[in-house]
Amino acid sequence: MKKMIRDIDVANKKVLLRVDFNVPLDKQGQITSDGRIRAALPTIRHLLEQKASIIVCSHLGRPNGKQLPDLSLRVAAERLSELLNRPVKMAGDCIGPQVQEMAQNLRSCEILMLENLRFHSGEKENDDSFARALAGLAEVYVNDAFGACHRTHASIVSIPKYLPAAAGLLLEKELKMLGGLLENPKHPFVGLFGGAKVSDKVEILENTMDKMDVLLIGGAMAALFLKAKGYEIGQTAIELNEINTASALIKKAAGSRVKLVLPIDLVVTETIDTNANAETVLADGVPPNMKIVDIGPQTVNDFQKKLSDSRTVFWNGPMGIYEIPLFAIGTKGMANYLADIDATAIIAGGSTAEIVDDLSLTDRMGFVSTGGGAALKYLSGTPLPGVEALPEAQF
Repeated sequence: MKKMIRDIDVANKKVLLRVDFNVPLDKQGQITSDGRIRAALPTIRHLLEQKASIIVCSHLGRPNGKQLPDLSLRVAAERLSELLNRPVKMAGDCIGPQVQEMAQNLRSCEILMLENLRFHSGEKENDDSFARALAGLAEVYVNDAFGACHRTHASIVSIPKYLPAAAGLLLEKELKMLGGLLENPKHPFVGLFGGAKVSDKVEILENTMDKMDVLLIGGAMAALFLKAKGYEIGQTAIELNEINTASALIKKAAGSRVKLVLPIDLVVTETIDTNANAETVLADGVPPNMKIVDIGPQTVNDFQKKLSDSRTVFWNGPMGIYEIPLFAIGTKGMANYLADIDATAIIAGGSTAEIVDDLSLTDRMGFVSTGGGAALKYLSGTPLPGVEALPEAQF
C-alpha cells in the first residue's frame, strides 16, 4: 500500500503537485476537453483546505526540450483558474531563479503553475539535477498524474528521492478502480474492446481475459479477428503481423470461461470520408472492394444484450471510425447504453475517454480513467514506475 495524500502533513506546506494536464488542443491552441484538469480538482481542493500553497507542474505535448509557445501550459492555468474561481499564477519556466523566487513568495492557498516540464530535456531524460531543482521549490511532493506514471521521467520517479511524497486523490482512485478489475471484479464481467490496434492490447487481454465472462470485440480489432477466422474483410487496414496473435487469443478464449463475441453485421464503404456511401452487410458478406468502418445495428443490439445483466464492464476503443459521424453510430450506441445500465462501467484509453467526454457521459459512467497508456499498462500487470517510486504507507 503506497502512501496517500491523507497520510502526510501538507498543512501550511509548499506542495509540488505533479498533475497530468496534457490536454487536447485545437489548431487555435484552445482546450477541446478539460477532463484531465477537472480530474485533479479534488486533490487541489484538499490541499487548499489544508491551507497549503500549491506549485502545479505538468507536461503538455512533445516539445522535445524546446521552448514552444504553442505548447505553453498558460492555457491550462487559465482553465484551472476558471474552474476554481481563484487566481492561478503562471511562471515563465519550471526551474531557475525567477521560478524559485515565485515559489518562495507563494502564500497559503495560492497556486502557481510551472511552465511545461518538457521544455527541458532533463524531464524525459530523468536528469537528477533537473529533479533536484524541481524538488527545491517545495516541502512536499504529491503525484496525481496517473496518466504519466508509466514514464520514467524526472518529475515522476526522481522527486520522491528528495521530498516527502504521496499519491494524490486521483492517483489513489485510479489504482483502486483499475486494481479492482484485476483483483475482484463483480460478475458478470464484460470486456468491450475496439480501436484500430490489437498490438497495444495483447498484454491486457492476456492478463484479464480469464477474469471475464464475456469479451465483445468491435472496431478494426474485430476485422483482424474475423480475418483470423477466415472471413473476407475487403480492403480494411489491419495489423497483418498480428494475425497469429488474434488466432491465439481466439484459441485461449475457447479454452477458458470467457465467451468471445464478434460482430454479426458491419458497416462498410469504399471511401472513408464524410460524404461516403455506406452500407450494412453481414460479417461473412464483406465485399472485396469495401472497408469495414463500424459495427452494424444487429451487432449493436447483440452487444447491448450481452451487457444488459453485467455488473462490471471494461471498455477500451471505439467501435468504428468515430471521427466521421456516419461511422460513429456503433460507438455512440455502446456509450449511451453503458451510461444507462446498472453496472460499474470503467472506461480506459485516451480516445475512449475523449469520446465519453465529447458525449457528456463522463459523470454517468462508473469511472473514466485519465490514464490512457498508463491504464493499459497497469491492467496488463506491468508495474508503473511512478507508483513504484512512491514510499510505502507506514501502519
